[in-house]
Formats: sequence, structure tokens, C-alpha cells
Amino acid sequence: MDSVFLFPFKDHLGDLSGRNEFFFFFPSITVISNFLFFGFFLSSQTTLSLPYIRSKNPCTPQQISSAVFFLKKRGICSGYKIRSCLASSETKILKTKMERREKWVYDSSLDHKGRVPLRATTGVWKASLFIIAIEFSERLSYFGIATSLIIYLTKVMHQDLKTAAKNVNYWTGVTTIMPLLGGFLADAYLGRFTTVLASSIVYLLGLILLTMSRLVPNLRPCDSTTCLEPRKIHEVFFFLAIYLISIGTGGHKPSLESFGADQFDDDHSEERRKKMSFFNWWNFGLCSGLLLGVTVVVYVQDHVSWAVADIILTIVMASSLVVFCIGKPFYRYRKPPGSPLTPMVQVLVAAFAKRNLTSPSNPSQLFEVPKSQKTEGRLLWHTDKLKFLDKAAILEDKQSSGEKQQNPWRLATVTQVEEMKLIVNMIPIWLTTLPFGICVAQASTFFIKQGTTLDRKIGHSFVIPPASIYSLAAIGMIISVITYEKILVPFLRTATGNERGIKILQRIGIGMAFSVLTMVVAALVEKKRLTLVENDPTKGSSTMSVFWLAPQFLIIGFGDGFALVGLQEFFYDQVPDSMRSLGIALYLSVIGAANFISSWLITIVDCITEERGKSWFGKDLNSSRLDNFFWLLAAITAANLGVYVVLARRYAYKNVQGRAVVAVADCYKGDGVGAVEMA
Repeated sequence: MDSVFLFPFKDHLGDLSGRNEFFFFFPSITVISNFLFFGFFLSSQTTLSLPYIRSKNPCTPQQISSAVFFLKKRGICSGYKIRSCLASSETKILKTKMERREKWVYDSSLDHKGRVPLRATTGVWKASLFIIAIEFSERLSYFGIATSLIIYLTKVMHQDLKTAAKNVNYWTGVTTIMPLLGGFLADAYLGRFTTVLASSIVYLLGLILLTMSRLVPNLRPCDSTTCLEPRKIHEVFFFLAIYLISIGTGGHKPSLESFGADQFDDDHSEERRKKMSFFNWWNFGLCSGLLLGVTVVVYVQDHVSWAVADIILTIVMASSLVVFCIGKPFYRYRKPPGSPLTPMVQVLVAAFAKRNLTSPSNPSQLFEVPKSQKTEGRLLWHTDKLKFLDKAAILEDKQSSGEKQQNPWRLATVTQVEEMKLIVNMIPIWLTTLPFGICVAQASTFFIKQGTTLDRKIGHSFVIPPASIYSLAAIGMIISVITYEKILVPFLRTATGNERGIKILQRIGIGMAFSVLTMVVAALVEKKRLTLVENDPTKGSSTMSVFWLAPQFLIIGFGDGFALVGLQEFFYDQVPDSMRSLGIALYLSVIGAANFISSWLITIVDCITEERGKSWFGKDLNSSRLDNFFWLLAAITAANLGVYVVLARRYAYKNVQGRAVVAVADCYKGDGVGAVEMA
């Protein structure tokens, strides 16, 4: 492909420094007329060199083919050959363009002063490290509270197992559902940096109240060391504090992760590859915070005091907030474009209004904004799924496209229609990942409660805090992420030709398979524990080592390394560009909704089994049948995995329009048909 069609109209000449792409758009007759002009004017020349032309849409291969066929038939190509021979001036222009793209970031982002960001001093890892640092401290605080919450509710506040498990699931559910609101506000109005900053302050306020509820004498559970029933004022302050942390997490979690991913330019090949690694290292930082939270912090809670642990968490969170603000000059920012939901509602309204129209057989007849007029986001290619929505982009005969363009409730662009299709196509995937989330929810409730009944001694004196056993899940996830990033991805890239190694949904599916195995192993271990209790009710399972729980924690950690990281990348990458904080919120809502479903499932199973004689959920673990509950979850998750595989195979990934480089053709080769190369 060494020959180039170039068209000499001055109206279409463009300054290469102002655009990311150069397009050639002429109907076939214009292509032919240009060739005729140059054919008669330059018939004695052997090569043709012209400046690059900028215009609205790429010339299609069919138009090029028609032009070449016409010229050959008229004998115009016989006397000369059109080849790509860039003169020195065009070469300098192209070189300048490439240098500018390498120096500046043209992806609609801004620096902290509202200017186009300088690539060398903003974004990528130099900015992401500040962001990962605050994520580390936030996860340290969150898991330091979350993993020991069921212990606090049962031992300090004296709630029974069933009530405590429900309270933990409700709190976790709210914590992971709130990001839907926080993500929407970040995308539509506040911007991601502002949302992270504001929500971190709310989070810090929650930690301060939590510390006060355990430190201030009148707010403590009770005056004595042995507390049979906590004060009501303590309950009020305690739950107010942890739900303030939920609200803070609601804005912090989706905005921070999407803000971190925004530091990488999708149109820059090197930065795009680094962005694929970002989610892996993001989770490495997350797991490192988790690991310290469930070991050091939990140890302080168990062996020193709850108040001292809260003071540590408050200081760490305040320090990380300062670090986050120090990184402000290095960040790349994006202006919030307004509600991302409005264009989707407009697509539905326009499609319904034109429901009686017939969709055109040729998608090129649908309305789209020329790329030269697209200032925010990227254009998407048309897909054949959900064709009813295509009617929103049909141009009606009654009015011109210009008149229709004034009313977005009557006419949508192809890109807006495709963005709506993306959301609709993601709903089945979201639903089929819920059983995986239910399995994950067991690790922070029943798995930890199992640990309280087992032998946790190491040596003669050291006793492992029950919540610290959760660290094995973090270790499993760290091993999984590093193995995937450093070993599997390089090998799979070579084997499959996919930049990611394997498709995102394949990665999620592998993690879901691990969750099935986790429930099977957990059921077998719990059955062994109950057998010991039955054989020796006096000693119970106190002779059984806590490390019997290690396999189920490690396996769920391996699954998290595949499924949770995959879900983060999937929901960030596949949502419309204007909804990326909401995309991360959708990922978190999988875990949140799963926690609510887990609570409802406990209630339903409790009622059904109690009616049949004995409930699977007793006052404590020894009077419960968690092994049966784990087998039920394994069966549900395995059946769901089969449905997920079918949906994943049919899923159509986001298809972003690339950059047209050149349209090429050679009059002397074959039929002279070139192609439009897409960057």
C-alpha cells in the first residue's frame, strides 16, 4: 500500500497541528473529477505529491475503487502513476504533528491550570502513584473496620450471629451501592478530583466520630470492661460513624479509580498499554492496604484497644488526603459534561417517536456528527444489535438534518445510539455476576466467624485475631494479580494477539469458576468442623487449626484477582466515555447488591429450613448448618456460570472509531483498490 489519493481543493486543506486525525471525504463523482483534473494537468508526470487534506469523513474503499476503475477505463492512468511521495514540506508538517502529539495530550483533558496537559510532566504513573497511595490508606481503613465488624457486633454489642451478619451485609451493601450516586455526581457536575476531595473529608469525619464513640467516656459502650448491653448513645454514634464512612466511600471509590485511569491517554499506544496494567497495580495497592488492615490494625483492635486502632486509621487517612492534594499539579483533569443519562433518555424518546419508520439497510444513512465537529468523547461504529434503537438516528424526510439537529429529542447520533446499546448489553452481564458477589460476601462474615471457633495459636503464646485470617484472601489476590500481569499477559498476548492477553469477560469467567470451587471447599471444611463438634461437644472445634480455612480464603483471593479486577476494567472500559465514574460504581454495585441478596437469602433459607424442622442458622455456628448453605451457594453459582458463558460469548464489545491515516491505491497493481487504514 504505497500509493495515495490526494485531492486538491483548497477548502479542504487543513493545518495538521490542530487535529488528531486526517480524513478524506468525497463522493465518488468528486473523486473522479479530481483525478480527471490532475490526469489532464499532470499527464506527463510520473509521481504526484500533495499536502495532506483534512475533511469530515473518510473516503470509503468502494469510492476509491469506483474512481480507479473509471480512470483506468478512460485510459487516464496509463500515462502516469499516482504514488505517495511526500515532499519535504509535507514531511515537516507530519513530523511537527507527531512531535506535538508526543509533547501534548489531546484527549479533552486539562492540567490544573485549565490548559492542554504537557505529556512529560502530567499523568501516567507520576500522577497515578499519588492516587494509588490514597486508595491504599482508604482500603486500610475500610478493611480494618469491615473485617472486624461482625466480631464487634457479636462481642461488644452482643448481637446474635444472624442479626450481626445481616447488619454487616446491610452496611457493606450501602457502602457499595452509594457509589452509584457518587459516580453520577462526579461525571455530571462535580468532576472527579472535587468529588474525591469532598468524599474523603466526609470519610475522615466518619473516622473521627468512630474514634469518639470508643474514646469519649460518655459515648463508650459502657464504663466497665465487661459490657452486657451497650449504651444507646454509643449505638447511635457508632452506626452514624460507619454510615458516614459509607457515604464517603460512595464518592471516593468510583471517582478515585476512574480519576486514576484518566491519567492515561487512550490514543497514545504506550500509555494505553500502561493503562491496562493500571488496574492490576491499583488492586495490588488495594490488597496491600487490605493486608495491613486485617493484620496490623486488627491485631491492635484485639490486643490493645479499639480506640487506638481508630486513632491510627484517622491519622493515616488524614495524611493520605494531604498527599493526594500535593499531587494536584501532576494530575490530568476532565470537565464534567453534564448528566450522562440525558442523551440516553433522548435516544429512547426519539426511537419511540419514530417506531413506525423503517430502518435503512445501509447504516451510513443514519445521522452522525462529523468527527471534525466532535469536541468531546469518541465516535462509535454502528452495530447490528438492538436495531429498534437505530430508529432514533433516522433522518426524517419532513425536515432537513440541520433542523432536526436542533431537537435532540427527535434525532440522536449513531454514537449516542451505540452508547445506549452498550448500557443495555451490560445489564445481563451485571446480573450474572451477582452470584459471584454473594460468594465474596461470605468471606467477610461467615468465614471470619468460622475462625473464632478454631485454634488460632501460633507457638505457645501468639494468638491470631479472627479477622486477620482474611489476609489470606489478600495474599491470594496479590499472587493472582502479579502472576497474571507478569507471566500470563506476556504469554497470552503472543498467543492470542490481544493487547489484554484474553478478553475481559473471559478473565471474569475464570474468577467466577474460582468462586464455585471456594464454596465447595468451604462446605467440606465446615462439615469437618461440625463433625468434631458432634464427636466432642466439650472441646468442640477448638482442636482444629484455623489454617484449615486457608484454602477457601486463598481460592477466593485468586478468584478476586481475575473477576474483581476484570469487573473494574470491564465497567470502566465498556461504558460511554462520559460515564466512567458511574462505570466503576456499577462494578461496586455488583458487590453491594450481592450483599443485600445474601442477607435476603439468609432470611429466606432461615424461614424455609425452620418450617421443616431446624434452621440452618442457629444462635451460634455450632448449632447452625453453614455447610448446607455453602453447598447451596456452590450450586447457584455453578448454574449461573453456565448462563454467564453463553452471554459472554454473545457480547459485543465497544467498537471505537479509529483514526483514518491514508487511503491508498496503485493504478498498476491489481484493480487499484487500496484501503482506509485505521489507527
